[in-house]
Amino acid sequence: MQVETKEIVSFIKELVHIPSPSGNTEAAIKFMTSFLEENQVSFKTTNKGAVIATIPGEDESKHRLLTAHVDTLGAMVKEIKSDGRLRLDLIGGFYWNTIEGEYCSIHTNSGKVYSGTIMMHQTAAHVYKGMNELKRDEKNMVVRVDEEFHSKKDVEQAGISVGDFVSFHPRFEQSDSGFVKSRHLDDKASVAILMHVIKQIKTHSIKLPYTTHFLISNNEEIGYGGNSNIPTETVEYLAVDMGAIGDGQATDEFTVSICAKDSGGPYHFGLRKHLVNLAEKHDIGYKVDIYPYYGSDATAAIRAGADIVHGLIGPGIDASHAFERTHIKSLKNTAELIHAYLMSPLA
Repeated sequence: MQVETKEIVSFIKELVHIPSPSGNTEAAIKFMTSFLEENQVSFKTTNKGAVIATIPGEDESKHRLLTAHVDTLGAMVKEIKSDGRLRLDLIGGFYWNTIEGEYCSIHTNSGKVYSGTIMMHQTAAHVYKGMNELKRDEKNMVVRVDEEFHSKKDVEQAGISVGDFVSFHPRFEQSDSGFVKSRHLDDKASVAILMHVIKQIKTHSIKLPYTTHFLISNNEEIGYGGNSNIPTETVEYLAVDMGAIGDGQATDEFTVSICAKDSGGPYHFGLRKHLVNLAEKHDIGYKVDIYPYYGSDATAAIRAGADIVHGLIGPGIDASHAFERTHIKSLKNTAELIHAYLMSPLA
């Protein structure tokens, strides 16, 4: 398979601009079903709102399943303040300081969308002395809505209410040096890679050795995206999600990360060895790593009792759940390992 990183980046750009915080992913799932229809891939949607695509293989008695998730971090309106600004409740595991100053959209029940900025209530430097020392938390952080709101009543009359979803603007950019930076690379970078792999399989009529399912999950950030709707024939389950970068981590922005263990415990040793052997055989840049504060859809499936061999790989993402960045080399290495895996015997 010839990996086209330009296409992967193009898919990423489209995906990150579709608001899809956990709990409000319908638009992103619709984008995926349209893609599957265009490429003549059979699929079904689940009651939880995910989508499972299936490509038949030569062996239909034992199946593989790969998953990536379109749901992202986000927030909900928790309170409408008397001055017309909004307090938030977070969706997903991240810190308040990572969204300070971010532009956002408020999605109302009627379908109307308002723009705003997430900021400290005490932001004016000419008014609030020592503002830099205040805690970034649900009490001090607010949304300044871009409307002439003077009171809580003004906000309510405009149709904004408690429980409305708030999405963060992605700020997508690609550098001439090959870096891709944007919010929501976790996990839309991996979704884009799977889209590219699926398209290559269909375009070039590649015959897979095993029937393979592609689960696009929509609740991973809140812990239960891929723990159900696993076909009973599934033997191997590979989550494609981000590799975490930081002090003490082996993962970088240029290779594919193969996870040995996360907060849910070790991944299947045999599958991990198989992935490492494939990377070495095909000269694919990789790193093996451990993520202490991480849980994937594969972990969720195991915890739910799925009788599967489970693994986790993905592109290295710097500043995860914050100001995310990766490189086209990592995207390429991840896509190449997925293709090599799909064409290989079971681990």
